[in-house]
Amino acid sequence: MHRVMVVFLGALGLAGVGCGDEGPASGAGTTNEPYGCSADAAPTRAASCVVAFEPGDDAGFGADRFPEVIYGEPLGNGSTSGGLDVLSLGRGGSIVLGFGGNAIIDGEGPDFVVFENPFFVSDDPNNVYAELAEVSVSADGESWHVFPCAEDAKPPAGCAGYSPVFANGDLGVSSLDPSVSGGDTFDLAELGVSEARFVRIRDLQGIGAAPNAGFDLDAIAVLHPKVP
Repeated sequence: MHRVMVVFLGALGLAGVGCGDEGPASGAGTTNEPYGCSADAAPTRAASCVVAFEPGDDAGFGADRFPEVIYGEPLGNGSTSGGLDVLSLGRGGSIVLGFGGNAIIDGEGPDFVVFENPFFVSDDPNNVYAELAEVSVSADGESWHVFPCAEDAKPPAGCAGYSPVFANGDLGVSSLDPSVSGGDTFDLAELGVSEARFVRIRDLQGIGAAPNAGFDLDAIAVLHPKVP
């Protein structure tokens, strides 16, 4: 497994991975900014830089395409099969992402969407193959606000990784329209947060075997961006 381990943000003075002036179309670029995702970078509405990635055990799927595999539009396969354009975080693995020089702001309704690759087993919406993750947000990369994840509920409110993904950049199904995109939506108002520059995702259940264990991240879309 190609193991990438970058510790969080400016408090420890370490730069991020794949963060810089390039948007998700190229997936390239580096930065010397201590916060990884430079405020001067081009603003994006999809994840376009990785501030920190600490893979858990039995991760590895998608590592050969990291970090580009989690940039830009998702490539969902709908409700009957999981998409393969993903990065497996591994058991308890975590990742912190940014949006170039952009931020998520609190607007009416959900503010961003996290896309994994869950699906209905035997096309049964009551039987979802899901690998849940905790989602948290930060304005500065130091103070974090966590969405409470009700793992045992159905649906598991506040968790990522439960709703099938229909958004697909290759098919023209936009990730910015929650009425058609699928994925799990999050509203900053639930946390009393007005703005966030970073999203952290942490695997909760450690489901699966190597190299596919844990939460499989496809993409993140910003519904209410600070910079349109």
